[in-house]
Amino acid sequence: MQVSPSPDLEYLPRLPQDKSIGIGCIGSGFIMADCHLVAYRNAGFNPVAIASRNRANSQAVADRHGIKTVYNTYQELLHDPKVEIVDIAVPPQLLLGIVKDAIKHAGRIKGILAQKPLGINFAEAQEIVRLCEEAGIALGVNQNMRYDQSIRACKDILDKGYLGKPVFASIDMRAIPHWMPWQKELGWATLRTMSIHHLDTFRFLFGDPQRVYASVAEDPRNAATFAHEDGIALYILEYENGFRASAWDDVWTGPAREGAESDIYIKWRVEGTEGIAKGNIGWPDYPLPVPSTLDFTTTQHAGWQRPRWKEVWFPDAFAGPMAQLMCAIEEDREPEISGKDNLKTMALVEACYRSFREHRAVAIDEILTGHNVPSIHH
Repeated sequence: MQVSPSPDLEYLPRLPQDKSIGIGCIGSGFIMADCHLVAYRNAGFNPVAIASRNRANSQAVADRHGIKTVYNTYQELLHDPKVEIVDIAVPPQLLLGIVKDAIKHAGRIKGILAQKPLGINFAEAQEIVRLCEEAGIALGVNQNMRYDQSIRACKDILDKGYLGKPVFASIDMRAIPHWMPWQKELGWATLRTMSIHHLDTFRFLFGDPQRVYASVAEDPRNAATFAHEDGIALYILEYENGFRASAWDDVWTGPAREGAESDIYIKWRVEGTEGIAKGNIGWPDYPLPVPSTLDFTTTQHAGWQRPRWKEVWFPDAFAGPMAQLMCAIEEDREPEISGKDNLKTMALVEACYRSFREHRAVAIDEILTGHNVPSIHH
């Protein structure tokens, strides 16, 4: 196959024609204040109101981003006639209750963008999807790594056939997240907060795997004060066509907070029959704006192609999940990152938990159908 790789790749989200639809923001933490609203402002979207558990925080965020209306409670915000999309960025254990209140205003409220993870487990995610479907509200999920510029461009390379048939892909994360209080309350470390990005990205790039094998270990830095199972998570995805993907999600990364030099990064790699693509994700350097990178080479062209962009994952990629929801409402279709599609990502996360607890590979259909799927031995 003759192809002509070009650095002019499709890496930005498609934007709606009408950007004036009113967005009501629930939550005033870092993700809303420093990511969602910065990206929305740059994209020309229209946040019209905000509410959170802390009125003072809401007011400060509203003043910073030029939002005219601040409510004491999210319930008051849901009654605002200007609000047609609800953007929810709260701890996951609060999500279902807010969705139940939001669907009471179906008709005027046309869409909900929910932060990932979609609830505290797969069953709760199913309930959220069911409620929105029955209410006729478009549900999108903020799986924003799909809109990291390097990941988006990699998808374009794959779709154009530059790499041939995918053979193997990997993500290697050595990064120390900022642990949120709600994570400690829930006993969550890596799988539902960091790995969920990588699992969803594998699905975005390559489709749905058949099964996953996961192994985990504690993060020794937080073991004494933060009860968790999945500090360091390793997992392998098996696909029916023979393709394999794996990730090493290491939030320990050595004693980088205890006096040693740090070696922080997120790297990804895709190998195909006709080419290789590899990149770095710039997020660990936040707040320094370091764009993610992509390099690729093919059998048809000598040398490495190295397209570069000025946009960064945090905050620029956060325009994408809202844009795809707005486009879906505008065009009366399912969102690209719909709640229904995201159930497969939630099932994949759940399968990782079952895998490491039962020390076996787990078929994703076990979670989706609720029935054990026997392993196939050749």
